[in-house]
Amino acid sequence: MSAGVNAAFMNAERRALLYSLWISVAVASGALLLGIVTSTRIIVFDGAYMGIGIILSWLSLRAAIVSTTGPTNRFPFGRDALTPLVVLIQGLAIAGTLLFAAGDAIVIIRDGGSPVNPIVIATYGTTTAAVGFFVARWISRKSPGSDLVLAEVSQWRAGSVLSVMMVAGAVAAVILQNVGLDLVARYIDPVLVLAACVIVAAVPIRLVKTGANELLEGAPSLELSAAVAEAVGSVEKAFVLPPPVIRSGKVGRKLYVEVDFIVPGSDWNIGEEDAVRRAVNSALEPLGLDIWAVVSLTADPDLA
Repeated sequence: MSAGVNAAFMNAERRALLYSLWISVAVASGALLLGIVTSTRIIVFDGAYMGIGIILSWLSLRAAIVSTTGPTNRFPFGRDALTPLVVLIQGLAIAGTLLFAAGDAIVIIRDGGSPVNPIVIATYGTTTAAVGFFVARWISRKSPGSDLVLAEVSQWRAGSVLSVMMVAGAVAAVILQNVGLDLVARYIDPVLVLAACVIVAAVPIRLVKTGANELLEGAPSLELSAAVAEAVGSVEKAFVLPPPVIRSGKVGRKLYVEVDFIVPGSDWNIGEEDAVRRAVNSALEPLGLDIWAVVSLTADPDLA
């Protein structure tokens, strides 16, 4: 990726994260205040979920800034690993929040439920669902291709799902109260929390899996691996080379690619090898990542 394109990407990423952070502060503050005043646990849970998201958004913003400082004497390969580290932390923090909320809901159910105000829940749920879907769509367009922004989008979409659950629960509570089942309606609030925890559980699992895979230098996604193979394949055909050994790994915005061609040693000189290296780098550049490619032509299979 060229320096100009890379700088534009990083600026867009930071702006998207900053927008997400301030909107989260506003919505979370209102949710916690409303939830506490009305003693509605599902709203308190939603506010706490977004409160955790504020801390994680700040971490994402800091990671986006630090990871762009480039290599230093202490970090000769840069600090791109901060991106998957923050994604992993996000997943663990959200998982902890869900476990705590689920435990609290179980205790409330055991103690006979709690009173619920359907109008408050429905109004709040409708408003925050609209805000969540809008923000998720907005910041994903502001910075497409960013792992940190994608994690933010996942949080907003998960929050929107929670809000939709609230509206559905409020409708159920109204129906139960109108048919004289007020005692059953008392369980709507904690049951909503449990249902929300189950629905959102896929988000932290995916974040933890993605972050851990990059930190452990696992293979990139199938789509990215296929794109790398296609790019290298085009060079293979252009230079009439044998099928190469390809290894790749992604850490944040950095894509490591190692390509080894096993060729008759007497058929190639250094200038021709350099031409292959430049061709591989050019073929990988459209992927839009910071490419760190090692390309070698060797006559010894043990060195591949």
